[in-house]
Amino acid sequence: MRVTGGTARGRKLHGPAGGKDTIRPTSDRVREAMFNILGDRVNGALVLDLFAGTGALGIEALSRGARHAVFVDRSRHALTLTAANLELCFASPRATLVRLDLSKEKHFRKLHRPLADSPGFDLIFLDPPYEKNLAHHCVMMVEKAGILAPGGLLVAEERHSVVLPEVTAALKLRTSRRYGETGIWIYEAATQAPNR
Repeated sequence: MRVTGGTARGRKLHGPAGGKDTIRPTSDRVREAMFNILGDRVNGALVLDLFAGTGALGIEALSRGARHAVFVDRSRHALTLTAANLELCFASPRATLVRLDLSKEKHFRKLHRPLADSPGFDLIFLDPPYEKNLAHHCVMMVEKAGILAPGGLLVAEERHSVVLPEVTAALKLRTSRRYGETGIWIYEAATQAPNR
C-alpha cells in the first residue's frame, strides 16, 4: 500500500496486521482512481476521513495539497496506525486524530469541534466496514449533522452491490463508479443549506 500522488507519492504505508480490529484499506488502484476524479478539489481542502483505518485516504489528500485532515476511527489500533503513517509521510502533519464510534448518531455532532474557522469540511471520505452496512446510515448522518461545507464533496466507499441514495435534502450524487467488488459514490452538498 503506497501513496499514489503528491508530495508523499511512492511512500509505503503500514498496513493492518489483522486480529479482531481487522482493517480493510482502500486499494491503491481505487484510491488513485478516486483522486483522479476529485482532481483540484483536494488542494486547500479541509478533509474528514471517517473510519480512517490506516489513514490512507486522508494521507493521500494531504499529499495532494489538502490544508488539514481530521482522522476518525473507533479503534485505538487504527488511530495508532494512522499516526505512524502520518509520521512516515510528513515532517509536520497537518492532522487531528479523533476516537469516536460512528455507528452512533450522537457522535457525528461532535465532529463540529474541529471546524472553528470553517463552515464545514470541504471533502469527507466515508469508508465503513463492509460487513456492518453503515454507509447509507452514515451518508444520512453526515447530512443531518451539517458538517459538509456548502458545495463540499462526500466520497462514500462500500461494496458495489449496496444501494445508496441518489439525492437527499442537501446532497446530490455526482457520480458513482465500480472497481471490482468496490463501489464509490461522490456526492456534492447544496451550495446553500436546506431549510429545516
